[in-house]
Amino acid sequence: MLNRLSSLLGIPAQHPQRLLFGVLAVLGVASIWAGIGFQMWWLMGIPLGLALLWLTVVDFKRIFFLLLAALPLSMEQELPGGFATDLPSEQLMWLLTLCGIGWFLRNAPKVDGRFLRHPLTLALLLHLCWIAVSVVTSQDVYVSVKYFLAKGWYVIVFYFLAAHLLRTERDFKAFFWWFLIPLLIAVISVFVRHAAINFSFQDVAYVMGPFFRNHVMYACLLAIFLPFVWYATYWYKRWSGIWWFLVLTIVFLLVAINFAYTRAAYVALVAAIGIYWIMRWRLMKMALLGFAVVLGIFISFVASSDNWLEFAPDYERAITHQRFDNLLEATTKLEDISTMERVYRWVAATYMIKEHPWTGFGPGNFYFYYTKYTVSSFKTYVSDNPERSGIHNYYLMTAVEQGLPGMVVFILFSVLVMLYGERVYHRLQPGWRRRMAIAALMCFILIDMLMLMNDFVETDKIGSLFFMSVAMLVNLGGEE
Repeated sequence: MLNRLSSLLGIPAQHPQRLLFGVLAVLGVASIWAGIGFQMWWLMGIPLGLALLWLTVVDFKRIFFLLLAALPLSMEQELPGGFATDLPSEQLMWLLTLCGIGWFLRNAPKVDGRFLRHPLTLALLLHLCWIAVSVVTSQDVYVSVKYFLAKGWYVIVFYFLAAHLLRTERDFKAFFWWFLIPLLIAVISVFVRHAAINFSFQDVAYVMGPFFRNHVMYACLLAIFLPFVWYATYWYKRWSGIWWFLVLTIVFLLVAINFAYTRAAYVALVAAIGIYWIMRWRLMKMALLGFAVVLGIFISFVASSDNWLEFAPDYERAITHQRFDNLLEATTKLEDISTMERVYRWVAATYMIKEHPWTGFGPGNFYFYYTKYTVSSFKTYVSDNPERSGIHNYYLMTAVEQGLPGMVVFILFSVLVMLYGERVYHRLQPGWRRRMAIAALMCFILIDMLMLMNDFVETDKIGSLFFMSVAMLVNLGGEE
């Protein structure tokens, strides 16, 4: 097509790229003038949009890496009609979703059937199928359909496309650097703004914008990406310039996590050490079994004889603290407002599960229904929930919105990933594959652990790493 247009315009056919550049240049100038003349500034983005579309057709792998770079710098944007989006990451996900579907339809005979039949792929597809079932029975189908579509393009882009594009050592290095550099830019932005107010604990939430929703997401993202930075140092010669850069990056990220004042991130850093040795000593099954037993005992104790009422907070004492040491002390006494607000919603969740145990209230519907199931004795100063946040426990949220079978399927998927990751680690020979396998598995397990107190796997910054880590393990396991 470019050759034909070249001949029509008198441009040599052997230089179609020059034609493309000329067309984009003309459109760029025209769009700028049109945007200024009509005061419609979005017109100026037309050339960029066309360039992205062309690049997508030519080589959508570059768009994928562009998406990786956009993730740490993405910004949440509220839209009319109750919609919200992440700019520009979500728009790139839509584009890549179409590319992924188109590529699959065009190359279906060439697709590796082993990947589609892999136990982790099947478990993930089962998870999606049950979400679809809960959408059909949802209390608000409109909200649940939006949720299902968003989950769909997350899985297509960050699992299926990632598995197709991240195969060689060069691909893994590209993933690492395309994510790390923008992440450092975002962290430096937060760090400088926070330093200007003497790293105030009271004002930590106000320096997170525009790239991070809150300090919890910020600190946890740094904690779960640290395993990749740590093992990336083995790619380069010790004492070389790039090795020193990565070492200093690790130190900087640890300092940034420290000044984020996020208890969950501190726990994650300590847990990462334990996870490493659990994998090294082949103790994953025992660790998962032990955790299940302890959790079962705790739930049995809380559920029997109304013992759960003993956790009700003192309304006057459960407040926001102005000093971090006071917050830590309040946490141990169950007087911290963020912890007790979680309990307030967890109690409501148990009543919601009892009412719809099989298919739940429908994906995305917790916020719209939970207030009718709350218990007033657990109420706190922030229970009005003006920020429309969720349940702060992804497993409970899955049970509420998708029913107990949905929660079981998701837990089954997570357990399979952990057991498979440990097996892959021990079967791979020492080298870059083994290091990437342990980094991906540690990232995945840390996200799973953090979801006990948060539900941010639905966010672009952390949800992307969640699914990509699984895709990496499947690819690395295929090269045992």
